[in-house]
Amino acid sequence: MLIERLREVGSTSDYLRAEMPDAPHGTVVSAHTQTAGRGQRGNSWEAEPGMNLTFSILLRPSGIEAREQYSLSEAVATAIASTLRKLLPEPQPLTIKWPNDIYYADSKLAGILIENSLSGSSISKAIAGIGININQSLFNSDAPNPISLRQITGRSYDTDQLLEEIAGAVIAAVDTLPAEAAQIHERYLSMLWRRQGFHPYKEPDGERFVASIASIAPTGHLTLRRPDGSEKTYAFKEVIALIE
Repeated sequence: MLIERLREVGSTSDYLRAEMPDAPHGTVVSAHTQTAGRGQRGNSWEAEPGMNLTFSILLRPSGIEAREQYSLSEAVATAIASTLRKLLPEPQPLTIKWPNDIYYADSKLAGILIENSLSGSSISKAIAGIGININQSLFNSDAPNPISLRQITGRSYDTDQLLEEIAGAVIAAVDTLPAEAAQIHERYLSMLWRRQGFHPYKEPDGERFVASIASIAPTGHLTLRRPDGSEKTYAFKEVIALIE
């Protein structure tokens, strides 16, 4: 595993893409300060300089078909969640919010954005951009629900050590694909946020409803079941989970 630590960069993912396009599998770029980090839905990622982890990993998976690309997302998310759970006195509140955010109870601890490149029908490489709130004690942006490890445990952490542990776990998980895809999928389901019970959601047209998670397909599609038993399947960005 090669780790390049930068003092400041706009985006670690953009840096990997532009400056290190031929880097080997498992190359990591980390930034003390990231000025243009991106989250899901085009959101920015708030990170106090030097207090958190903002990094990207270049992955060159073997044998993952484009139609199975969600297994890569599951491998990354479960590796990060499993590593972070080891740091908590009560690991159960730490879960994965579909598709791949890391939550502690109803607060966001980490975000993941994976961008895949295809060669024919297979993934030739992927860049996993990862932001994890570690030592930050106060959040000033309008993000609705951030939380850090320090806020959860009251402790401070060595970010360099955590970077090596988390990046190593991600690379090791990806290296098991596609052979271990089914096992990773089951692990992902077992760690899922709001896996049990009915919870509020919103359609893009504004309709609010309650539903339970019926299933998540290996393609990443989420199927929700309403109290009347009716089911509907959604792709990413087609439904919003509400926190009330």
